[in-house]
Amino acid sequence: MLPELLQALTPSVYADLEKLHPEQIGKHIVCHSAELPDWTSLDIALVGIKDDRGNTRNPGAADAPDKVREALYRLYKGSYALKIGDLGDIRPGSSLMDTYTAVAEVTGELIKNKVVPILIGGSHDLTYGQYLAYKPLNILANMVNIDETIDIGEEDTAVNADNFLYHIFAHQPNYLFDYSHIGYQSYLVSDKAILALDKLRFDCHRLGKVRQMMEEVEPVVRDAHLLSFDIGSIRQSDAPGHAEASPNGFYGEEACQITRYAGMSDKLTSIGFYEMNPVYDNNQQTMKLVAQMIWYFIDGYYNRKHDYPILHEKEYLKYIIDFDDNDYELVFCKSRKSDRWWIEVPQFKNGEVKNRHYVPCSYQDYQQASQGEVPEKWLRAYEKLN
Repeated sequence: MLPELLQALTPSVYADLEKLHPEQIGKHIVCHSAELPDWTSLDIALVGIKDDRGNTRNPGAADAPDKVREALYRLYKGSYALKIGDLGDIRPGSSLMDTYTAVAEVTGELIKNKVVPILIGGSHDLTYGQYLAYKPLNILANMVNIDETIDIGEEDTAVNADNFLYHIFAHQPNYLFDYSHIGYQSYLVSDKAILALDKLRFDCHRLGKVRQMMEEVEPVVRDAHLLSFDIGSIRQSDAPGHAEASPNGFYGEEACQITRYAGMSDKLTSIGFYEMNPVYDNNQQTMKLVAQMIWYFIDGYYNRKHDYPILHEKEYLKYIIDFDDNDYELVFCKSRKSDRWWIEVPQFKNGEVKNRHYVPCSYQDYQQASQGEVPEKWLRAYEKLN
């Protein structure tokens, strides 16, 4: 199936790979040149999506994948063996929906074979195709979206970069369990959009609050199956390659920190980078930043601790907090490998505990519970499960 959906890399992208230093990433990536390489043995696969029809305000984003590749190939790898391939580009469909379907099929096939796809767009609505990949996998997916706006838009229009979230939330059958939005800027978002997320019991994290405590982003990202990153969420001074780049946003190093968190998550199975636009870029600064973000994702992946799901209790420290007004206790687990925290959320059926789910949390959540206050993430997870 993949050979029909993927086209080979532009020859100029890999023409000078032999000139690279032996430790540069381009020397360790298997490229789709004449024929699609054996991708089943890979850990990570780069996939370009040269389609920006979903965002008429940022034309030119379709040309980003090759520019990002050129910057990534020249970075030096970490001290680990890479099993990464560049599978080329998904063939744009005759319609946007055809492209979404192709993105879903390629992403889903890779995930089924335990290969993590790094999708390089293209416009942000391609996230819709990334989400559709989870439908045949029988996964109730958790999604994290890094974006300066909340793209819910109008319900009566075709999928585009302004409303793809509505189409994800309204999709039937629904296989989205949880959604978290990180980095929205209040002056770019209507109260209606924020209230809509709250009504759905989804988390919404404002840029200013996130930047005050970046470590609180880690458990949010750790709980995601898929992550979508709109480069417009990064400030213009660090990422000018966007038609509507904002003077405010994440710093480049904060964006890299988020993607390293994503790479370290044992749960995350796909990540997408969208809306980079070479037309507006300055000295390829945005493309270089995205390449570095991918570098940090790869570094996080090869430093995964494999301490989730929680299987062996001896590998964790357990902390139990009793509440006088609750019929049950709050149970926290701390990994001995990584010092990361989870909180146990019971799922009831007929008054009995049917299952126990572990939701990533932080030390601050444990401190909050120790002071007699139930963490918000526990309450939201409990509502969804019961």
